[in-house]
Amino acid sequence: MNTILELKNLNKSFGAKKVLENINLTIPRGKIVGLLGKNGTGKSTLIKLINDLLTPTSGEVLINGKSPSVESKKIIAYLPERTYLDKSMKVAQVIKYFAEFYDNFDSQKAYKLLEELGLDVNQKLAKMSKGMQEKVQLVLVMSRKADLYILDEPLGGVDPATREYILDTILSNFNEGASVIISTHLINDIERILDDVIFINDGKIILHSECDKLRTEQGGSVDEIFRRMFRC
Repeated sequence: MNTILELKNLNKSFGAKKVLENINLTIPRGKIVGLLGKNGTGKSTLIKLINDLLTPTSGEVLINGKSPSVESKKIIAYLPERTYLDKSMKVAQVIKYFAEFYDNFDSQKAYKLLEELGLDVNQKLAKMSKGMQEKVQLVLVMSRKADLYILDEPLGGVDPATREYILDTILSNFNEGASVIISTHLINDIERILDDVIFINDGKIILHSECDKLRTEQGGSVDEIFRRMFRC
């Protein structure tokens, strides 16, 4: 099956407040997709629906043609915006935990990436800076052989030099035939690795395009086009 993710007439409300409205989206395999929008436009809610952390008010989420379940969680590697790891654990303990929990986790790859990032596996997470903790989380996600990687603001707490390395890590480590969705507001930093782009505003998808096609048609970088559309 070439489609990894399909959203059909997806709506999400919290009480009277509509957060997502009539979202229709198909993501094929083998793509790196940028989910772009200002804060509070529905990006994180959409990501939580895909990860089965929220239930749609109406509509459907299909992963590999099936509704979210324990099975879909096995093939999705999700990096949330906030740190969720037990800070009292050492990095090596977290790797062991992930290896036991996920059949598709590659410990060797994790150790290699941590070494390249200069992170000490014997250090407790509590002793690490926010940026270091974010690097550990990204390594854990990218060390899984998943079908769909969903990264919510993966570059938030790291310096520009490290961002380059992280983008290259994403580019060279995701499973062949898998897809990556990256939610970010740092469009300029991430644009070079994106195949497709989705603009979301006020809970609606207002644009879904191949990046090259968009740049040609609109005359400018994705970042410039985004700024023009949203006047930011």
